[in-house]
Amino acid sequence: MTSPILVTGGTGTLGAHVVPLLRASGHEVRILTRHARPATDGIDHITGDLLKDEGVEAAVDGVETVLHLAGGPKGDDRATRALVRAATGAGVRHVVHISVIGADRVPLAWMRTKRESERAVADSGIPWTILRAAQFHDLALTIVEKMAKMPVFPVPGGMRLQPVDSREVAARLVELTLGAPSGLVPDLAGPHLYDLAALARPYLRLTGRRRPMLPVRIPGKAGRAYRAGANLAPTGAGAEAEAGKRTWEEFLAERLG
Repeated sequence: MTSPILVTGGTGTLGAHVVPLLRASGHEVRILTRHARPATDGIDHITGDLLKDEGVEAAVDGVETVLHLAGGPKGDDRATRALVRAATGAGVRHVVHISVIGADRVPLAWMRTKRESERAVADSGIPWTILRAAQFHDLALTIVEKMAKMPVFPVPGGMRLQPVDSREVAARLVELTLGAPSGLVPDLAGPHLYDLAALARPYLRLTGRRRPMLPVRIPGKAGRAYRAGANLAPTGAGAEAEAGKRTWEEFLAERLG
């Protein structure tokens, strides 16, 4: 009997797609969650908190593969260090981690925690795989929804996004989880580039709203990094990146249509 695969963040947006795919592949799944949940067919839940380093050792006990999806606005580096510390002691053989494109290039505090999380995984001594992905369509929709509530829609000049479908990211992560440790694999981004105005227009059309667009400038080092495309998948000769197929427009049509 094979050991279960531990998934952190298994109840989130990405986890909701990942867990059924792992079950469909015939693997039992263990989910580390802050809130107690009953076990279901082939899925067990361990109550714990990575940020508080509670329940982590119990979660990794008897596990050979960990898929680390959990993340938030603060403390990702601390949470990841707690996870790999416990995983090292438990003899885990493969840690798969989801990160974000630009973690090593965009000078924001949140991005720094993502980069430190990557380092914690890579320096753990456990064989590892890291996938950097672009912002999910779901996050892009949240951003657009919030900005559309304002009387004018702010459009940061030079800022572009490559939103990717969370289901495509989930499928890639499952493939990597069931495979051999591969280190840092090619980035995964959506099929098209958009500025915020281009993201907003189909949303406004589908929701029957009108908003004037107001160009704004992101100041400082972060602004320069975004204008230089530091948050985008690499292109050109020798670049390693993969593109999803599902577009922003297709996502919106399904979600809002």
